[in-house]
Amino acid sequence: MKLLQLAKLDSPLGELLLWAEDDALVGLEFTDAVTRVGRLRARLEQAMGPFEAVPASDPAGAVNRLKRYFAGELRALEDQKVLTRGTAFEERVWAALRTIPTGEVRSYGQIAVALGAPGASRAIGAANGRNPVALFVPCHRVIAGDGSLHGYGGGLERKRWLLHHEGVSAVTSPPSRQLGLKLQG
Repeated sequence: MKLLQLAKLDSPLGELLLWAEDDALVGLEFTDAVTRVGRLRARLEQAMGPFEAVPASDPAGAVNRLKRYFAGELRALEDQKVLTRGTAFEERVWAALRTIPTGEVRSYGQIAVALGAPGASRAIGAANGRNPVALFVPCHRVIAGDGSLHGYGGGLERKRWLLHHEGVSAVTSPPSRQLGLKLQG
């Protein structure tokens, strides 16, 4: 049976649950998102077979990186090794998300165009929803085409908090040109 390292971390957004395999983070979810935690565990089991989670203080160094991020070192999450185990399309989406600089956002449509799949905004959103390592694959930096906040597994309040923490001012409905968002093409 495979062993995964498991840790919990109290954060300004609530308790986080982290799983790591060797030196790679394989899962991160808010513990109050019970359904999402269950789905993530099922996806991990599907990808790697049955596993046992053993307590660890800092799986793959991710706890330390999260503490630094929440303390204001906003780029602390960027070079974390992750192992996401998605479909080929999901892996492409998640790789694209990791290129969005801290303090900037992209729309679902912009990600679709960048991947050569214009019109695949909904598929981008679906891949975001299956992101197994939230924060490290920054799906919170993806917004609706009109500049509004849309979709985040941890809830829109957490998405808003994360964007504000990273220096992006965002609200839920006005067009992006009125928000001061850095929409890059």
